[in-house]
Amino acid sequence: MAKLKKHLNKGLIEAGCDEAGRGCLAGPVFAAAVIMPKNFDLPLLDDSKKLSKKIRNELKEKIVAIAVSWAVARVDNKAIDKINILNASILAMHKAIEKLDVKPGFLLIDGNRFKPYKSIPYSCIIKGDGKFCAIAAASILAKTYRDDFMEKIHNRFPEYDWINNKGYPTVKHRNAISKIGITPYHRKTFRLPRHTL
Repeated sequence: MAKLKKHLNKGLIEAGCDEAGRGCLAGPVFAAAVIMPKNFDLPLLDDSKKLSKKIRNELKEKIVAIAVSWAVARVDNKAIDKINILNASILAMHKAIEKLDVKPGFLLIDGNRFKPYKSIPYSCIIKGDGKFCAIAAASILAKTYRDDFMEKIHNRFPEYDWINNKGYPTVKHRNAISKIGITPYHRKTFRLPRHTL
């Protein structure tokens, strides 16, 4: 497996940005921004989707401990329904960048779509979470924080099995919508199964 790159531009403070939860039927979209130190050693660091929950949580603690600066933000389902999921994902990234206590000189964005944040230059990198350390770190923070959120609200709506599917459209989740309807956390503009409520 190719080793992740530590930077794109030498000499610039780079923040990696990624989101989690774009394809879900319920819950917010989360985003993280992370500035990693120049020298660090996290051999297991990778795209969060390739890692087990246990490894993700271990890396989350290490990233939070060693990062120069990091932040996590979210945009809820009501805003997603108003501005669409792409705009909500970018807004969540902007909110995370805004919360950083060190201003980055360059942004590494996972994916192929972004809107400029203030005057900070950026580069969109397709599958960047498998290419650059800072984006991989952001993917892990966005994913773990979102998973924690979905596990908490699962306790209020256990029928949808969010503790396991995290809001993604699994058979169990879709069947629950068909049988009992939607919750205040569902995204009404997404293609939801026909429901009774």
